[in-house]
Amino acid sequence: MKRVLDVLYGAAAWAAALFMIGTLVMILLSIAGRLLDFHVRGTDAYAGYCMAAAAFLALAHTLKRGEHIRVTLFLDRFGPTTHRVLQVWSHLAGTVLAGLLAWFAARLAWQSFSFNDISQGNDATPLWIPQLGMALGCLVFLIAMADGFVSVLRGHDPRHRAPDAEPVRSE
Repeated sequence: MKRVLDVLYGAAAWAAALFMIGTLVMILLSIAGRLLDFHVRGTDAYAGYCMAAAAFLALAHTLKRGEHIRVTLFLDRFGPTTHRVLQVWSHLAGTVLAGLLAWFAARLAWQSFSFNDISQGNDATPLWIPQLGMALGCLVFLIAMADGFVSVLRGHDPRHRAPDAEPVRSE
């Protein structure tokens, strides 16, 4: 199961990287259009859509690599029992909040689809399409948070990672 989840997190990270490239392409297209006197409708909006999708799709991979900010300085001041209780509580709270985020992101995309909501720009993009990247990213993040919560319940310390993983730079 762990291998399947790692593939899911990796696939979401690759999708995020592709959306970052999409952001770059849209910005370069916009710049080239200004320099060469042509206009491609919606490049600013599509750059924003790609950036949002990249940010949300990268959440799970970033969490599993230990790159999210953790308050270890605070947690390390407590004894093992209090430390464990705080770890379980924070992972439970994070999982609940990630679940709410995923629920409302999916609900927003569904409502945009149901109402045939389109962007107000001159590109008239159906809004459920860019919102789908956000909803999928939130769903994968929820899975990663639940995975972390189960891992903490089993007694694993989330700060200890695989030996082949690169070192954490945020702690």
